[in-house]
Amino acid sequence: MRHIAIIGSGPAGYYTAEAAIKQWGDDIRVDVFDRLPVPYGLIRTGVAPDHQTIKAVSRRYEKTALTDNVRFVGNIAIGQDISLADLQALYDAVIIATGAPHDRDLGIPGADLPGVIGSAAFVGWYNGHPNFADLNPDLSGRRAVVIGNGNVALDIARILSKTRREFEGSDITAHALDAIEGSKLDEIVILGRRGPHQIAMTPKELGELGELERAAPVVDPDDLPPVTDDDPLEPGQRKSVQWLRQFAANRVEKPLRISFDFFARPVSIVGKTRVEGVEVERTKITDGKLVGTGEFYMVPCHLVVSAIGYRSAPIPGVPFDEKAGRFASDDGRIAVSPETGGLYAVGWARRGPTGTIGTNKPDGFAIIAKLAEDIASGAIGPEGKAGRPGFDALAAERKLDIVTFRDWQKIEEAEVAAARSGAPREKFTLVEEMIRAGR
Repeated sequence: MRHIAIIGSGPAGYYTAEAAIKQWGDDIRVDVFDRLPVPYGLIRTGVAPDHQTIKAVSRRYEKTALTDNVRFVGNIAIGQDISLADLQALYDAVIIATGAPHDRDLGIPGADLPGVIGSAAFVGWYNGHPNFADLNPDLSGRRAVVIGNGNVALDIARILSKTRREFEGSDITAHALDAIEGSKLDEIVILGRRGPHQIAMTPKELGELGELERAAPVVDPDDLPPVTDDDPLEPGQRKSVQWLRQFAANRVEKPLRISFDFFARPVSIVGKTRVEGVEVERTKITDGKLVGTGEFYMVPCHLVVSAIGYRSAPIPGVPFDEKAGRFASDDGRIAVSPETGGLYAVGWARRGPTGTIGTNKPDGFAIIAKLAEDIASGAIGPEGKAGRPGFDALAAERKLDIVTFRDWQKIEEAEVAAARSGAPREKFTLVEEMIRAGR
């Protein structure tokens, strides 16, 4: 019998667990650890609350989690409740699937002013993540700035623009719903350093902006290149740019504007005691490179959300690529030895925050294939590690309060029962509440 520990219960973690079952069947035991008492990571606290179809993929993970081979071990913080070395002593392999939960540093003066929020925190706030539930962003101003040209920036702009009625069927938290309903915003500016051809926005998310009740997207036609320049783009990118062209050609007046400001590089955030505006330099692309033009202007605002990407959280003793913001590995393989077993990274922890949720499936299967190779070659020692029983003994000794998948199902039942009319659930936002419901 082989024993695997997976750190992180998001898509990468559960796809990897699924791959392990398909590789070894009943000859494998997988423990999936998470510091929260609830599973699914990004699916629960990262995917936009009005994208319930995407969140439904968790039912696939549930099927894996309910097998005898796989166990959810919630409310356990690696590095605090138990060390990585402890796991390596107990399991044949440890696979890091922690994702990329932290924001990339904005890296400009004023980024630490009150009113400047990273997208991880902001998305966590409206999704009910316990770390950010009390964020309480100030929505009393007339203009907000979202920095970034990817889908996360679009999600934030869309969520801030919706009416209460448009949130029907979503699992946005009550505190966020009330705050957004009371918002005084009449403009959201999406700042992007580059132009329409360089966006990382997908057609579906762009198209949603054209369907909002009280908000409409605004694109300056002068920011768009000639239509013939779209021809070399790959089909998805071309369709995204077509949406921008449609917004530019058919401007609709609504109470709230979602303004795209392309070729706009934030250089500083200004304000005395809190954010009052973003200083921006106009840019251009010359020979494929982004360069500043020396033209500066100010975008007054009361709130700034930085959505420029994410990075993984380092684990002491594990090689980390600071520049890339992910664990340093040889295509997922970090270290292998007969004594400590295999140490691997999967998903965003391996490749950085790229790809879709589905990208994690082949990633998980590839890592399990590497682990199988290492076992077959003898790089990982013979069977005999304590695995799950060994962890249980250590947890009892340290009096750790483990939350199981069955406990999570009770938490989920309580959240569903507490849902407001038209919502699938009302999430608990305090760890203590989750644990109490699970008991």
